[in-house]
Amino acid sequence: MPATYGFLSTYPPTQCGLATFNAALATQLNTNSGAGVVRLLASDSSSGGIELERNAPRVVHTWHTDNPGGWVSAANALNRYDVAILQHEYGIYPGDAGSEVLPLLRALKVPSIVVLHTVLSHPDPLQRRVLERIAATADAVVTMTDTARQRLNTGYDIDPRKISVIPHGAGSHDTTPRADHDRPHLLTWGLLGPGKGIEWALRSLALLGDLDPAPAYTVAGRTHPKVLEQFGDAYRDSLKALGGSLGVTDAVRWLDVYLDQAELSRLIRSADVVVLPYDSTEQVTSGVLIEAVGAGVPVVATEFPHAVELLADGPGLLVPHQDPEAMASAIRHLLAEPGIAGRLTGLAGGPTLRWPAVAARYQNLAGRLLADRTPLAGPVPASVPA
Repeated sequence: MPATYGFLSTYPPTQCGLATFNAALATQLNTNSGAGVVRLLASDSSSGGIELERNAPRVVHTWHTDNPGGWVSAANALNRYDVAILQHEYGIYPGDAGSEVLPLLRALKVPSIVVLHTVLSHPDPLQRRVLERIAATADAVVTMTDTARQRLNTGYDIDPRKISVIPHGAGSHDTTPRADHDRPHLLTWGLLGPGKGIEWALRSLALLGDLDPAPAYTVAGRTHPKVLEQFGDAYRDSLKALGGSLGVTDAVRWLDVYLDQAELSRLIRSADVVVLPYDSTEQVTSGVLIEAVGAGVPVVATEFPHAVELLADGPGLLVPHQDPEAMASAIRHLLAEPGIAGRLTGLAGGPTLRWPAVAARYQNLAGRLLADRTPLAGPVPASVPA
């Protein structure tokens, strides 16, 4: 019988990258409907408009993170499965630095795998202590890049034997045809908020006005729910004002939506270049980057850690942070090379980045953990006297 999996994470219809990741992985591992999700839900979660795939596992319990002590029932629900897979990100679990995940981990009677979506190079003391305790309690820890693994080994007191590197999965866009358009199409997508660096992409767009035809730029994604709650749409409004002052308003399309997989696939396949102008120097995992590379679309990205690691093999160009001149030069270079997308396809892993291959690696890891817990068959016979 295949192993059954209990997942702990945010989950659609919550709109965030963690929920999307968890849904994709859980769907792949939902063999014979043998998976279930314990959904983390805060009162300020943004939801709606996301449809799960037909084979996606159902939610078997909801941990309302605004209520104290919710970890007890969540742990009981996860213990009904053979293996528990927990997504970890600072801010999704209650308690200081998300510390309420620790009693849940200690209450699990089944092997546990914790997937780390953020590994800070300079955590505060509490963040470091909580993550070290998570790793000490879990049976296995997964990072999605070698950069994150190295950070754990050098900056944290964690048993390196517990760490596995399994890449973020990418969807398959092969069945979606490339869209024809009259002008080059630049694309950025994902939840919007300060630090996304869109202002630098707009400034680079203004430097490309001499191209004939001049490129168009799509910025797709809702404002991050936590940003929206605190500041409203001030960041998006400031970007639109900047676009007006730069004279690129007519070249920018704002899609204030959270795209389902089919819509996202069509949008990605319409792009000539994906632009990732992020300000962060900490980001060790980017689902947007993986999707773009997996779809064979050239990428121009700032030098955040995941981009440095993944683009080293050639499926895009790296530029310094907050440097619109360098960004414009890189975009210009990619647009000037006809057929470059075809030459880049598969350079960064190809099929090994697809969700089925990624899920198979989680299955192998789970299998090893289960085998380590399997007792020897039968008692050892006593010796018979001569």
